[in-house]
Amino acid sequence: MNNAEAKFILQGYRPNGADATDPTFAAALEQARRDPALREWFAREQNFDRALSARLAEVRPPAGLREAILAGARVTVPDRAQRAWWRQPAVYAVAASVAVVLSLGLAWWSAPAGADTALTEFALADAANSATHGGHGAETGALQARLGQAETHLGQGLPVDFAGLREAGCRTVSFQGRDVLEVCFKRDGAWFHCYIARRSDFPALALTSAPALVSRGGAAIASWADAALVYVVVSKTGRDALQRLL
Repeated sequence: MNNAEAKFILQGYRPNGADATDPTFAAALEQARRDPALREWFAREQNFDRALSARLAEVRPPAGLREAILAGARVTVPDRAQRAWWRQPAVYAVAASVAVVLSLGLAWWSAPAGADTALTEFALADAANSATHGGHGAETGALQARLGQAETHLGQGLPVDFAGLREAGCRTVSFQGRDVLEVCFKRDGAWFHCYIARRSDFPALALTSAPALVSRGGAAIASWADAALVYVVVSKTGRDALQRLL
């Protein structure tokens, strides 16, 4: 079982522990215990599920809703002079409350997605093997120098010519059959690894222009996108040092 399969199964795991002995989840739970990245993802999933359950538990149906539903079920001849039970204001109120809670939950769910994608996992694993890194060409050197300058803020747009960098010899790796550039640069004595991909190559990525940060496996990761490119920056210096670059 790989992490993608485990995530698919664990999305159905209830946060109250009711599924702890269910053999359906046994292999996926064991995978989460062995893999730190999957374990951290599962913890976030469970925290979200608990918070959403708590929000839903706060929704209280209006008085008389049960009776109204039962009364509606007992009606055999429509009475056009009376409003149908499902058009009662009380029913609209509880439906609206549930919709608000679910919309808040969906917004919360999607917020961190920018920093929790397969591309960031790939970048984290590749950055850990820095012995294989290195690029060539004047274009790569110019971008490295620009990234190393204290006044350069990575999240505010970068002068990147993807095709030019690749053709000039910038380190290029393959992810899901697509080219991704990797540029190492140094800032304040610390090394950072910047991965750059074309947004059109990964249309399913739900990234925003505002960088999202996560900490994982002793490293910090920032990810964001502009109209044309996707950026992922990895560093072992910690979240604060990476935040200062943005």
